[in-house]
Amino acid sequence: MELDEFLCLSFPLLSKRFLRRQVRQGSVLVNGQPVVPSQRLPADAVVSVELDDEDEAEAAARLPDPVIDLPLLYEDAEVYVVDKPSALAVEPDRWDETKPSLIGTLTRAAAELAEDGGERFRPRLVHRLDKDTSGVVLVAKTLEAERRLRRAFDEGRVGKEYLALVEGEYPLEDGLSELIDLPIGPDRKRSGSMRVCDDGKPSRTRVWVERRFRGFTLLGCEPLTGRTHQIRVHLAAAGFPLVVDPTYGRLRALALSQIKSGYRPKHGRPEAPLIARLTLHARSIEFPGVEPDVTVRVEAPIPRDFERVLKQMAKVRAARQR
Repeated sequence: MELDEFLCLSFPLLSKRFLRRQVRQGSVLVNGQPVVPSQRLPADAVVSVELDDEDEAEAAARLPDPVIDLPLLYEDAEVYVVDKPSALAVEPDRWDETKPSLIGTLTRAAAELAEDGGERFRPRLVHRLDKDTSGVVLVAKTLEAERRLRRAFDEGRVGKEYLALVEGEYPLEDGLSELIDLPIGPDRKRSGSMRVCDDGKPSRTRVWVERRFRGFTLLGCEPLTGRTHQIRVHLAAAGFPLVVDPTYGRLRALALSQIKSGYRPKHGRPEAPLIARLTLHARSIEFPGVEPDVTVRVEAPIPRDFERVLKQMAKVRAARQR
């Protein structure tokens, strides 16, 4: 085991970044000698750790309490799958680790289970979702499980499906799918954004129609590669951006007045949006199980805000008869 992995298991409430910094500063010794964080530990190694009490307390305080509801969708000896709500980042904020995050919440919860006599492990993200995307997230319990699943991702043995509500009526027959095959790379004019470009990395997304509305379409999407913002960029490039997407679309939120003709607001009450986040939901994930030749498929229910939009679309934007 590498030294930094050993330290993470020994100090579950301290971030890996903090512990690696302590190693580089010489506060952690192996057999009395300074080492690098990736140093492999022999079975008889003596690890000496000297942490400043104030630094340790400050680092631990940055991990938020597990007050966020994270429904557990699946669990076995190596992994669990949780249902991430929108507006929750999967990783700690780079500039403020006190902000809630999925991995911070899971790490705190795992540490408290260990204190109560449960199995000791550190949750490990295997993949990521955008902060404002809801749905399934696969988390490994061990380093070996993380490596096995990352290898499965690289080999195309993990399948993910998303629901995307987009602007426009997608011109694809029911029961058929098509492939959006466009390279994606960083948008140098907009920091943190991506774009379709000739010098980008190969990117492929399979899409099909799940449900039709007047002026809108609910699409099923399967990303066959794993580029940042891939589905959002591909759909926007195809002319069908997410209904709500402030980066690649037009709107930051969707209100009933924007889709219902003759809408009359209630007197004296401001209109609340139907949905105020990305209209994108990670519906399912399929991955190799612990046992050979066993595939696990896990689905996340459609969130209430997403379901609310679909119900209103069905009422006021029912599809034309084909």
